[in-house]
Amino acid sequence: MLVDSHTHVDAPQFAADRAAVIAAAFAAGVTRIVDAGCDLSSSEAAVALAQRYPGQVFAGVGIHPHEAKTFTDETPVALRVLAARPGVVAIGEIGLDYYYMHSPREVQQEVFVQQLTLARELDLPVIIHNRDAHEDLIALLRAHGQGVRGVLHCFSGDLILARKGLDLGLYISFAGPLTFRKSILPEVARHIPLDRVLIETDSPYLSPHPLRGKRNEPRNVVLVAGRLAEIRGLPFAEIAIRTTANAQALFRFDREASSE
Repeated sequence: MLVDSHTHVDAPQFAADRAAVIAAAFAAGVTRIVDAGCDLSSSEAAVALAQRYPGQVFAGVGIHPHEAKTFTDETPVALRVLAARPGVVAIGEIGLDYYYMHSPREVQQEVFVQQLTLARELDLPVIIHNRDAHEDLIALLRAHGQGVRGVLHCFSGDLILARKGLDLGLYISFAGPLTFRKSILPEVARHIPLDRVLIETDSPYLSPHPLRGKRNEPRNVVLVAGRLAEIRGLPFAEIAIRTTANAQALFRFDREASSE
């Protein structure tokens, strides 16, 4: 019983075998998948997947910082429409990315704040992307994220950043990099309260060891869970139970299902 709390199964990399990939995940013990949108098109695709696999695949809808430059006055309206569709459990993937800078910083920040506001109004959690933008991200969350639930997805920062996120009420999600050699993440994961940890694949990216270099898939969340169990010195089953309960608490799958 595992939840892949962040994947992009809607991506073109799965065009040839998407159904088989999802079936393989379920066969491996993954009970729920959250597919996060990055722009309006991928958000629509995520919603379509959620409707194709009700109660198993859920969707996030949002504008990734790479695509912030495409945000217009009509975008929030479109996101509201998508967020009202069955199977949508989050606003995301949203946030800041100062590594690639596909959109200007000030544009990323404005779009992030607008989507935090939208999430609060819709009572949906946020799935937060952060790369090389730690200080600005925390500052914006402190100023504009009050009352918003969320997760720092594919966490890549240090323990100081993790604690700042925890202080804001956020969950911390670990992906394939937790399994990489020479990673600082095991030390971070060792200190995160077990009731605030999620696991994910971020498929098709960041395949865990020993699959690095290959296309990632939701079934590989099993490897992330196994590594987390090793780090915490706990049985795999306990990590599965804890992280699944945390995903339920954040995304409220049962509430969504009951409203369909």
